[in-house]
Amino acid sequence: MNPTNILLLAAIVLSTTACGTIDTVFREDAVASQKLKDLRSHCESVPRIYSGVVYDFCSLNGEPNSKKSLDDQQIGPLPWIAVDFALSGVLDTLVLPYTVYRQSRDGSIEIFR
Repeated sequence: MNPTNILLLAAIVLSTTACGTIDTVFREDAVASQKLKDLRSHCESVPRIYSGVVYDFCSLNGEPNSKKSLDDQQIGPLPWIAVDFALSGVLDTLVLPYTVYRQSRDGSIEIFR
């Protein structure tokens, strides 16, 4: 496989799987806030430093979905969350200088209820 194709494939995989980092670093604060609010997360704010990893944790730290049966919830998104944790950790490390600056300038991302 051509190195350019490998790089393109890696970029696509990272951009689609590390959604915690994408939602907190590259999109408006309201997007992350609304998604965590919809998940009924118990988190009140998400720090910008390693925000993708914290966002993933907060997405797990919510009330269960009462609309799904117990059988539907057994498999759940846990394998994808584990992959997202790892990839968000890598991306969060790459954007660390920017997120340190944003944390000092804007503070944490608030989750409005």
